[in-house]
Amino acid sequence: MVKSEKFHMSTEQFREEGKKIIDWIADYYEQIENYSVMSQSKPGELLNKLPKAAPANGEPFDEIIRDLDEKIMPGITHWQSPNFFAYFNANTSFPSILGDLVSSGLGVQGMLWATSPAATELEIRVLDWLAEMMQMPAQFKSTSTGGGVIQDTASTAALTAIIAARERATNFASNINGLEEKLVAYVSTQTHSSVEKGIKIAGIGKHNLRLIDVDKNFAMQAHLLHQQIKEDKANGLVPFFVCGSIGTTSSTAVDPLPEIGQICKKEKCWFHVDAASFGTAMLCPEFRHLANGVKLADSYSFNPHKWMFTNFDCNVFWVANRQELINTFSILPEYLRNKATETGEVFDYRDWHIQLGRRFRSLKLWFVIRHYGIEGLQQLIREHVRLAREFEKWVDESDDFEVVVKPAMNLVCFKHKAGDAFNMLLMNTINDSGKIYFTHTKLNDQLVLRMNFGQTHMEEKHVKNAWELILSTAKMLSAK
Repeated sequence: MVKSEKFHMSTEQFREEGKKIIDWIADYYEQIENYSVMSQSKPGELLNKLPKAAPANGEPFDEIIRDLDEKIMPGITHWQSPNFFAYFNANTSFPSILGDLVSSGLGVQGMLWATSPAATELEIRVLDWLAEMMQMPAQFKSTSTGGGVIQDTASTAALTAIIAARERATNFASNINGLEEKLVAYVSTQTHSSVEKGIKIAGIGKHNLRLIDVDKNFAMQAHLLHQQIKEDKANGLVPFFVCGSIGTTSSTAVDPLPEIGQICKKEKCWFHVDAASFGTAMLCPEFRHLANGVKLADSYSFNPHKWMFTNFDCNVFWVANRQELINTFSILPEYLRNKATETGEVFDYRDWHIQLGRRFRSLKLWFVIRHYGIEGLQQLIREHVRLAREFEKWVDESDDFEVVVKPAMNLVCFKHKAGDAFNMLLMNTINDSGKIYFTHTKLNDQLVLRMNFGQTHMEEKHVKNAWELILSTAKMLSAK
């Protein structure tokens, strides 16, 4: 007989090594600005350092930590650096890390209410809190016809909405009779690529995805949407899904949700709203006008892991009618049957999304909300928006740079007047220096630089240093 204690880490060892890891994380945050923001690793560099075979026998924990420092850290791009201005943030905070640690420690698999009632009921309450904190429509609360569920990402939320919309459009028969080729979905040319991916995965096909042109502010033109829907119906097709955005990826454009929502209501299309990054700003009353029209939505999604200081992954997905999700995703094999489920008095979140298994994600969100409070979260969001306005002002005052799109929130799209090649060279030169990290996009076929201001520990000094670096590098490159 093998004694298992020979292989397992004891609680005393766990206590000792766990304290070391907490210290390691704390040290990392104290030193984070000393790292090159973007990893300087070359392709295959880490692979060449790692042994090709796993160890036959367990190794001392100190050796693992040493390899973490020497081998893993050089290949890390530091998303939590206050000098990270790229993409949209994937933020975290110490309360969130601790909440995630508790979740990992408990090791809950919360697929059913019965498998851990607290995992389900905390999620219900926290998402109702958020709905109230953001003044979301009443139907998104658990006390009404809908409710919220935590998904991993906005991509999965979009796919979930697409599948539920598909089932509603086919009277929940597509998995019985097969999927008709006639279903058609609609997005703007600026909608996140995850929706196209979801359309492909759901079997609708890219050929049945319509890209609606945008206006000068890169927002969907509602009249063109309606025109396209009418044309498709005249051709015997079945419009079934429309995605509107509160903050597109390239430019943070906000689609005309009231107009789109009315069209969807008239034409019987599922209306999904993607507010992946901007959703957090709805904590502040002065920004809630961006969500006008959300009351017409069938589903709404935003990522606390982007701008609400909750570590990846954590997506909030609200629906107006939870029964449509349950009718779409519920399968009850014998081994999942239990008394609580059969009473119908509980939420079984496995019926609200694609996967069966679920982590206890609501713990980290609960920790964050309780640590910062509503006012603390609001003040941090407002400060990030203020810093974006400051950066925008500096760009406007510059002779060599210009703002491309009027910022709606905390992203500034700008460019050097010297043209696309110069802007790409400028960005790559700065990113390669490791001092800051930012990214680009294309708008109207022009290369545009993007600076996102939402990192947890970012301060005004970091924004000033970034602007000075951009100016000095541009001057240096112009002189060559």
